[in-house]
This record gives sequence, structure tokens and C-alpha cells, in this order.
Amino acid sequence: MTRVNLTLAAALALSALSMPAFAQDNDFQLPEQCSTSASSGAMDHSSMGHGAMHGNQHGGMASGMMDMMGMADMDLDAMPEHVQENMRKMMITMPAMHDGMMIEDPDIAFACGMIAHHQGAIDMAQVLLDHGSDPQMRSLAEEIIEAQVSEIEFMTNWLAENAD
Repeated sequence: MTRVNLTLAAALALSALSMPAFAQDNDFQLPEQCSTSASSGAMDHSSMGHGAMHGNQHGGMASGMMDMMGMADMDLDAMPEHVQENMRKMMITMPAMHDGMMIEDPDIAFACGMIAHHQGAIDMAQVLLDHGSDPQMRSLAEEIIEAQVSEIEFMTNWLAENAD
């Protein structure tokens, strides 16, 4: 019984710690240091509505990204809910990852791009937890969330201390 209690306590703690990191549609934002570095070559997509891709949206970055991935003719509304959720979240984190990688300073570019990349992994893991049933995959998703949240926190703190 102690093992069950410990596992439950760890799961609750993980949930409490990781919830702020989940990208919930338009809520995901790169740290401010990634935006202030935009003057050195990065573009800010946050004001352009790229987080608003729901279903089969045609237009803007979502359409362009769908074209690039060879998915222009796909009807997302006809796809399973977990696919729709993954695609919606990816349309938020992929432009943010691109923006981060376009920053002139390689250390800041790495941190900003990886924060968005890690958020994408967290989002995918959360979708699996919401829809998946295989115990091994669910356990892996929980491990991914824990690791990625910790690394996002490290990079965000590094940016706060080192990015101008």
C-alpha cells in the first residue's frame, strides 16, 4: 500500500508542477527574452493568430505549415480527436520553435527553440495521457512530461540570467 500511496503522491506532485507548462491553445508563449531578441532576426508570430488552428482551417501559417507537411488536402475535422489536438498544439509550438531558432545569438536561439520543442513533447505526452490506454506508453508520457518541464525551467532560468 505504501508504494501505491507514493506513486499517487508523485503523480499529484507532477501534475501540479507541470500544469503551467502545458500549451493550452493560445496560452503558450516563449519567454520574454526570446521576444526581445526578435530585433536580431526573429519573427514574432504570437500576434498573428497562429494558435487558432481548429479543425480544417485554410489560411495563414496553419495553412502554410499544413502545405509544407504534405497535409494540405487533409480534413482534420474527420480525423480522430487525438490527432486534431496534436495538430492544434503543433501549430502553436512549431512557429515558436522557428522563431527561437532564428535568433542571432546561438545560445539564446538554442534555449528559445528548445523551449518550444520541449513544449511540443509535453503537449504530445498530455494528448496521449488524455486518450491512450497502453500502460507502458502512459508511463513514458509521464516521464517525458517530468523531464521536459524540468528542462524548460532550466532554460527559462538561464535566459533570465543570461539573455539581454
